[in-house]
Parts: sequence; structure tokens; C-alpha cells
Amino acid sequence: MMEENKKIKIEKVPGKISRRTLLGGALAAAIIPVSSSFAKYIQIGVPVGPVNDPTKTIGPGPSVLGKRSPFEHPVRKPSDISSRTPLQDLYSSITPSDLHFERHHAGVAAIDPNKYELLIHGMVNRPMKFTLADLKKFPSFTRICFLECAGNFRTGKEEMTPQDILGLTSQSEWTGVMLSTLLREVGVSDNASWLLAEGSDASLITRSIPKKGWDEAIIAYGQNGEALRPEQGYPARLLIPGWEGNTNIKWIRRIEISDEPFMTREETSKYTYPVKDKIRMFSFEIDARSIITFPSFPQKVERGWIEIRGIAWSGRGKIIKVEVSTDAGKTWVSAKLQEPVLAKAHTWFRHLWQWNGDSTEILSRAIDETGYTQPTLRQLAEARGTDLGGYHMNPVTAWQIRSDGSVLFKPENLK
Repeated sequence: MMEENKKIKIEKVPGKISRRTLLGGALAAAIIPVSSSFAKYIQIGVPVGPVNDPTKTIGPGPSVLGKRSPFEHPVRKPSDISSRTPLQDLYSSITPSDLHFERHHAGVAAIDPNKYELLIHGMVNRPMKFTLADLKKFPSFTRICFLECAGNFRTGKEEMTPQDILGLTSQSEWTGVMLSTLLREVGVSDNASWLLAEGSDASLITRSIPKKGWDEAIIAYGQNGEALRPEQGYPARLLIPGWEGNTNIKWIRRIEISDEPFMTREETSKYTYPVKDKIRMFSFEIDARSIITFPSFPQKVERGWIEIRGIAWSGRGKIIKVEVSTDAGKTWVSAKLQEPVLAKAHTWFRHLWQWNGDSTEILSRAIDETGYTQPTLRQLAEARGTDLGGYHMNPVTAWQIRSDGSVLFKPENLK
């Protein structure tokens, strides 16, 4: 056996382990296939737990794909139709692609990018089909903006995290071709004022988009420096910064230009809500809102200085101010905004607070560049009526700080 081993040349290659590492390391993991007679003895070099002294142990070499530390476990919280971003676990305004929230109407569509086509027709001079390769030939455009489900708000119990309450929002850097570029290619009629966007999933989800949304719209194929993830619409999706999530059609396959809305299911029986004695339709822009992500349930705090942190955003432009209250809303002070503050984007805010150990409540409220101030639940009810429905709910939220340092959500109701 010793003579056989001497004849084998073991090299350092990505994903495999060198002779030096094999002999000197206290590493353990599963056996991996290697094209060699020695393969069954080679193990991938991934530590299964903490090493007593990392300076005395050779670590794993380069790999084909990076991954998180085994000590970090941020995960989405899934249901049958959606999964929520762990807002409390993020360190910046950019959401890692694998933690971006999901909302599906018929599951995740599986589309071969080599067979993908986008048809643009209707009130145009030149109906055209674009392959994915065609889209990538046009000048590209990149911007950072958030996405949010129109139904992104839950309440009801104290044991709720930011993920539970507002986890159907995420932010990415998106890359694609401007919709306006494609519309110039097909030659849109001067009388056109609406378009229908249709997805390729099994629900064939469709939404009518008025002309005011066309200028900033992107047909996106990139997210955070890589191709879109399948659950985010791979290989291409419609992106309209600041507009409710269901208008940002994933797996987009067809755009029909018209002079009137199409009155589809998703804008009649769905995504409409009562406002006193009327029904509000086509409520596209997301209103300004915020949430404190630290401290929050189930975290605990200690007496002394605490940095209150959170995010604020608006579909109508930039956040210009976030105010924080540490006395249950009696007084408010301005928090510090993390630069750069971008339009229609999540903005981090921070406020340094010295807690004296008494029970209290902490809150935040956002103000955007239109002058709109995030309302309380009672103010929303005064404007809309007590039958609020589940869409475009953006009330100020509060966290209860108990004297033992525990933090609980403060659910509200109007009854």
C-alpha cells in the first residue's frame, strides 16, 4: 500500500485537498468523487465545527461557489404562496438574492433561456419578438430599488419579528434594458396610454400599466451582479421602481399596447380595497413606511446605550426624514440616515438611545420627499374607514421594551 501511494501525484486543485492538507489537517466532511484510484480516500476540506486553534489547522482551499459561515443561518420564512425576508438579520439595504422575498400565484416557472421570447404588440407600428440574447444587445441600465408586496403587513400577536410583520419587501441592484428602449423599437402609437404585461407562469398573471409607469420601467435580467433567480422571474421580468409587487410581472412573455386598461382579475377582484363607501383600484405606488429592526422580538437588550436601527422606504421618491420615539410616541427625534439616500429604495436609519431600564415603547415613522408622513393605524382608519382590507397597510409600528430587557411587538386593532 505504501509503495502504491508513492506513485500517486496529488495536486492542489479547487474543490479537492492537497497531500499536505490531507496529512496535516484535522478536517472532516463527506467523501466526494475524484477521478483517481485514490478517490475513495479523499475528503472535501470543510470544517464541521469550530477549530480549537485555527492558526494550527490548514483550512479549506478555493471552491467553485462561495457559501455562508456555518455559524450564520439567515433564512426566509415560507408559506404556501410566499416567503419572507429576515429583515432583522440584514446588515445593509441590499438583500442577498437567496433571501429576497417570494410571492407566487402558481409556483416558480421553469423557463429555458434559449427558448425565451418577449412579444410586444398591439398599438405599435412594428410588432416584434425579442429573445434573451436580443435584450442583452441593447444598452443596459442598472439601478437599486425595493420591491414590496401590496399585502405586506401582518399583526395580531406580540411574538412577531420584523420578518413576520413586513418581510414581503426586499431590495436588489437590478440590471436590464429600459422598457422605453424597446418601445422605441416597436414604435408605439401616439394614442396609446396603457399596456398589458403578461407572465409565463401557470397563472398567466396579467396587469394593466398606465403610461406614467413606462419611463422608469426595466425589463430586468440581472440581480445583484448575477442572473435573476428563478423565483425572481428568470430569465426576465418587468420591474417598475416604487410600484406594488404584483405589477412587476415575473417571467414576462408578452406586452400588449392599448388605449385603455384591460381590467384583469389582478386589478378587479384582487389588489383592490375599500376606502369608506368606495373601492380603490390601480393603487400602484407604495406609500412611505418604516420599521425598527433592532431591537425587536425576540432580541433582549441591556441598560445603557443602544443603537436603534431600521429601514424606511417610499414608492414616491426619496426618504427625507425618519423620526424615532423612545417614549411611546410622546416625543420624536430625527434619526440619522445612511447615505446614499436613493429614490424608491430602502434607506437605513440609526438613532443612539440611552435606555434607563424602564418599560417603554419605541417607534419610527418615515417622511418622503412629497411631504407624506407615515400614518398611525388610527389615522389610516380615519382616511379609509375601519374596513381596511389587507392592501397598502403602512401604519407606524411599535416595539415594547420590558424592564427585563425583553422586546415584544405591540399589535394594534381598532376594536
